[in-house]
Amino acid sequence: MRRLAFSIIGVIAAAAIAIGINMFADARLANAQLDLTQGHIYTLSSGTKQILAGLKEPVTLRLFYSRQLGSTVPAYGSYADHVREMLRDYAAASNGKVHLEFYDPEPFSDTEDRAMAYGLQGVPLDQGGSQIYFGLAGSNLEDDERTIPFFQAERERFLEYDLTKLVYELSNPKRPVVGVMSSLPLDGDPRTMMMTQGRGPGGQPYASSVLLRQTNTVKTVPTNAQVIDPDIGVLLVAEAQNLSPATLYAIDQFVMRGGKLMAMVDPWSEAMAATPSPDGMPPRDTHSDLKRLFDAWGIEFDPNQVVGDLTGAWRVRTTGNDTEAAVNYVAWFNIRDGINHDDPATADLQQVTVASSGFLSKAPNAAIDFLPLLSSSDRSGSIPLDEVKTPDPAKVLAGFKPQGGPRVIAARVRGVLKSAFSGPPPRQGNETRPAGFPPFRARTDGPANMVVVADSDILADRFWVRVSDFFGQQSATPFSDDGPFVANLIGTLAGSDALIGLRSRGDTNRPFTLVAEMQSDAEARFRQTQQALQQHLDDVEKQLRTLRSGGSGEQEKQDAVITPDQQAAIGAARQDVLQTRQKLRAVQLELNRDISQLENEMRIFTIVLVPALMTVLAIGMGILQRRRRARARR
Repeated sequence: MRRLAFSIIGVIAAAAIAIGINMFADARLANAQLDLTQGHIYTLSSGTKQILAGLKEPVTLRLFYSRQLGSTVPAYGSYADHVREMLRDYAAASNGKVHLEFYDPEPFSDTEDRAMAYGLQGVPLDQGGSQIYFGLAGSNLEDDERTIPFFQAERERFLEYDLTKLVYELSNPKRPVVGVMSSLPLDGDPRTMMMTQGRGPGGQPYASSVLLRQTNTVKTVPTNAQVIDPDIGVLLVAEAQNLSPATLYAIDQFVMRGGKLMAMVDPWSEAMAATPSPDGMPPRDTHSDLKRLFDAWGIEFDPNQVVGDLTGAWRVRTTGNDTEAAVNYVAWFNIRDGINHDDPATADLQQVTVASSGFLSKAPNAAIDFLPLLSSSDRSGSIPLDEVKTPDPAKVLAGFKPQGGPRVIAARVRGVLKSAFSGPPPRQGNETRPAGFPPFRARTDGPANMVVVADSDILADRFWVRVSDFFGQQSATPFSDDGPFVANLIGTLAGSDALIGLRSRGDTNRPFTLVAEMQSDAEARFRQTQQALQQHLDDVEKQLRTLRSGGSGEQEKQDAVITPDQQAAIGAARQDVLQTRQKLRAVQLELNRDISQLENEMRIFTIVLVPALMTVLAIGMGILQRRRRARARR
């Protein structure tokens, strides 16, 4: 009895200790977590934590999620759990600045009306017409709002980037100021308008410029500027020709002071070549370069070479010997597989078109990170610049030889940079220093962030939109993603450095890659055997039909007399058919044998082995405890 009482007391004490540990963990360790997932999809990045820690005003995030969606499509249920967990992590890391609200918008309810008022996207789930929701609405104290209309499953790996961007924009609601320095008539060309007398698209603002102004405050920076306006956060230098040392110095010092730069250079600008010069003649030189800056920053660009690519080359019309034909012009091509889908700015782009572009590379021993965004294919090569100035597409194609690839056409550059100057450049002629001329800085205080593109024709309408006139209104229909490419990159640069540093993570949909590999190997191993057996079965069945008919004609089939030898052959054929069918079934079973074996092993591991190990561990600890007690009694 005494031993039984001690046992009961021990069980009660163990239960009390377990309950106490759970209560302590719930109170003290609620936010503790151990993320063992590949890609650490449940761990906030340092950039996100930096933005959350820097919040000065409260931000409210409202998740509208229809539970019916998760019950109907389980994949969205797990995605919703991921979103909720990440939102709770945001709230925990914000020192109370992020407030969370969760809603289930049932059909025709006030909550659904609220979701619609925020502009969230309702999606029909069945024929009944009811809408389901899975979106986020955020607001700040000034009633500025940002939304994610619907969490697309394809963007789950960018979930942290999308959430952090939304929070950052709510904490910094002012529109980013983007400076544009270009020799191209991005905002329209009055001379061309006068020449066309308002007919056709000539002289209209570039569609890419219109798109950029939709989300940013754009300021024009002259190509002879000596100082960049300090209000400008991102500077776009696109096909800026013949820049003076003073203007190069202004760009250099803008970067040294932490400004974000997107530089678009070009060995041959097709857009500039199509823009008439003041004398009405096409320009002879349309190249643009930032050689002095690039050399100091560790970026290589050859303005005398153009990239050609057989993959995605445009079909253009060419004339020769009084005939007209369509040929591949390898200097103009669409990029599809060469888009970096791990970068948030280019993740959703399907196609980017480039024309007479150059290529970039990281200089040897340069202390920068060089991340390609656009690259040519393995069937690319370089073309001398002179061949594209007055091109003969057929001749260019005939002389083109792929030289392997890929060649980088656009890249993100990040790193601590040194100035390309040792001080302000000497004044030229009657040049004067403007008021507020900033003091010289020899290097960046921290890592600089910029994007470099070796093609400025990405901006030109002819390479990404079809412009049509509809009763006097210009309508642009995109066929490529050039405009969004520029706008998205400017958008990421306009965010904080922490936001730029975010990259794609993993997603919660973890496929059984081992099982998939086993299925693929098994299918490759047994498919040939299966096909051979099936062919043999077809031949035997055909032979059996012939034996049963006694011939091939209908009359012969009716009058046929089956001999004993034929009967024996029919019996052997039937047996052969049965054996072949058994072999086919065996092959089919063999196809899944390894997978079934793996499934059984996992069941044994989870159902039997783990509890057995815990039991052995408990017994071992009990034996060890008893020995200690026995030693203590001695």
